[in-house]
Amino acid sequence: MKIVVISGSPRKTANTQIIMKYVNEYASSKNPDTKFINLSDGEIECYRGDIEYNEATKKAAKDIMDADIWLIGSPIYNSFFSSALKNLFEYVDHSKTEGKVAGMTILAAENIGFTDVQTMITQLLSYFGVITNPKAVYLTTEIFTENEISDEGAKDKLKEMVDGTLKIASKLKKE
Repeated sequence: MKIVVISGSPRKTANTQIIMKYVNEYASSKNPDTKFINLSDGEIECYRGDIEYNEATKKAAKDIMDADIWLIGSPIYNSFFSSALKNLFEYVDHSKTEGKVAGMTILAAENIGFTDVQTMITQLLSYFGVITNPKAVYLTTEIFTENEISDEGAKDKLKEMVDGTLKIASKLKKE
């Protein structure tokens, strides 16, 4: 099965990308067919309708549609998930995504709005026919020391989310 890991923050120094790089490393250790989309790189263009887009944008959309499993990380910005993440999904053809499985991690500055954002992302993924792991990981910026995840419990939660999402996908694949 193919995996895509998506870091949904557009900020150059995003904490979300630190988390999702960790998720990517762990997922890659489980499955070498893992690709990483980092919206902090700034290569994904803003969706403007039916026009030609750059290679990075087309590749990201293709990687998402080709993957069986999506591992998505998003920060909370003003009680919503990242608009850059929503923009990314404008390129995805919903007719090519049904039955895929997604896990998610949500990051906030403090303990607020996690379930609201999880619900919004789940609703977005439902449009694409994606089955969502109900055990999202909620993290706050307290887990970081010097731009690294220093909280071992947070690392364990991220690994559990990856393992749980892979397990769901594996069970569905057998059917």
